[in-house]
Parts: sequence; C-alpha cells; structure tokens
Amino acid sequence: MKELLIATNNRDKLSEIISLLPKNLFKTKSLLDFPNIFKTVEDQPTLEGNSIKKAKEAFEATKMLTMSDDTGLEVYYLNLAPGVYSARYAGENATYNDNVQKLLDELKGVPPRRRFARFKTSIAIIGNGILKTCEGSVEGQIIETQKGINGFGYDSIFIPKGSNKTYAEMDLSEKNIYSHRAKAFFKLLEFLQQI
Repeated sequence: MKELLIATNNRDKLSEIISLLPKNLFKTKSLLDFPNIFKTVEDQPTLEGNSIKKAKEAFEATKMLTMSDDTGLEVYYLNLAPGVYSARYAGENATYNDNVQKLLDELKGVPPRRRFARFKTSIAIIGNGILKTCEGSVEGQIIETQKGINGFGYDSIFIPKGSNKTYAEMDLSEKNIYSHRAKAFFKLLEFLQQI
C-alpha cells in the first residue's frame, strides 16, 4: 500500500479528508506525525497557491507523495472576504469561534437575500514528477446565528444550496454529499487511483 502524506496539522480537516479516501488505497500520515516540519506560511494570493506551497514544502521535507488543501469562504456582500484569510480572519491565533463571530458582526443587519456565499477548496498533490490541482466549490448562504455542533470553521453558519441545514447540523457522510472539499477531492480521486 502506498503512503500518502496529508499536509495538515488540523485534526478536523484530517478526519474529513480521510473519510473521503477509499479504504485500502493509501496508508495515510499527516504533519502531526512530523512535528519537526515547520508550519508553512500561507502567504499566496490564491487558495491554489497556498495548497501548492503547503504540499511542496511537506514533500521536500519528507519525500512522500503529499496532498494539501486550502479552503476559503467567500461572502459576496463582503467582496469575497474572508477568502484566503478564512482561517485567520480574526487574527493569526484566532479560534473557529473568533472567526465566525467576526463574520457575523460584519453581516449584522444584512438581509438574507444579500448573505450569499460560496465555499471553495483547492487541493494539490505533489510527488516525484507529479503536480496536480483540483478545485471544488459550493454556493450557499450565511445565517444569522450558529446552528449545529458538528464540523468546524464556518460550518455552523453556512447552509449549502439544496439543503435547509448548516454543515454543522449534518453528520460527516451527509456533509460529504454537499461539501466543497468532497467535490475537489472526487475530481482528484481518479488521478490518485492511477498513481
């Protein structure tokens, strides 16, 4: 079985990615298994740029086939903010709740018809002679108060189009039906099965 490094220290993201991988395709490791690897500075202007940079740095440090993603929430009313800054919207060491609260404060009083947003994920995979990227996105709406206890990040305030539940009100298998990350990942899956 081939090894695949998932270039993240985020346990929530890791478990979501592992849930999307077919069983017995790869033996997975994450950056939690390599505590000496320095955290990538996510300074690229695009999600794709950040996902490539994270995968490249982890591949260079480990020489393992490496996958990374970068995900952003783009709110149309806020000119696509927070975008690439989604994970640190309320500051470098912000918690999920800090980021959610800042976004809700910025949308205070904005009517439902103007609260449309999209989640976007860019996934990069890098290995010897390999560089492939895929993107997935999901349209939806930002609600006014948090709902649900599952998920992470902005999941408690985002309702994807076609559902009446936030991501945080869904279990992982239901979220994967709608998920931006799942859409990007399934595009990548055919490529992964060939290598």
